[in-house]
Amino acid sequence: MSIRRHITLALVPVLLGAGLTFASATPSAAAVTCSYSYNQSTERAYAGHYSGLTAVPSKTVVTSAGAEAQCLLKSIEFSPGTIDGVFGANSQAAMRSFQTFINRNYDAGIAVDGMCGPESWPWLRNFAYWDWRAGS
Repeated sequence: MSIRRHITLALVPVLLGAGLTFASATPSAAAVTCSYSYNQSTERAYAGHYSGLTAVPSKTVVTSAGAEAQCLLKSIEFSPGTIDGVFGANSQAAMRSFQTFINRNYDAGIAVDGMCGPESWPWLRNFAYWDWRAGS
């Protein structure tokens, strides 16, 4: 067997291994754990991922705001589907349902756009807090 063939055969596993490494480096959304806490002085609920009121979750990328909103929606039984931090179609549908519910029952006047933003965060956090209080 020629030297060239030996080198080629020796490099095949190395090159394949490198290719597999690059293929597995693509990030993917994974299931997220919700860790709920409730602040009695602010009357807001938290799920352990994001504590603010302004970030808008991404529709395509994993974000802490996406995981937080999904956890809170789940806690008040507006199922966002998989809780993975990506605020996709199921999460947006759950948020639209929540926004419609809040507008209908509390005359909130928030936009029904399916996204959790500065108008919706306070309502989501407060409603999750009071839902927890009612169940405790």
